[in-house]
Amino acid sequence: MTGPLVKRRQANGPPRMENEVNVLALVKGEERFMFLFDDNNRDETLRTLARYAANPELDFSWYDAAMLSRKIREAVPDPVPVGSTSRIDASLRGRQ
Repeated sequence: MTGPLVKRRQANGPPRMENEVNVLALVKGEERFMFLFDDNNRDETLRTLARYAANPELDFSWYDAAMLSRKIREAVPDPVPVGSTSRIDASLRGRQ
């Protein structure tokens, strides 16, 4: 069985986590919001922030979503697909 929370035992050492799990928390008054995410569910977590901000029954604003989204993007940068190039790279190649 594998997955982000499966522990593997190292030779002569304690078990280690296969993947890192990030924890992000926000406390607003009586409400507490905790998000656990890893590299594989980063985008799903960002969508969840938007759903929470759009829910008028929660004390979770678009500002909260924006600030937590920034923290998530800092913790797990958006992967750049292999072989993809930026517009700058493409324009520089055109000048050669």
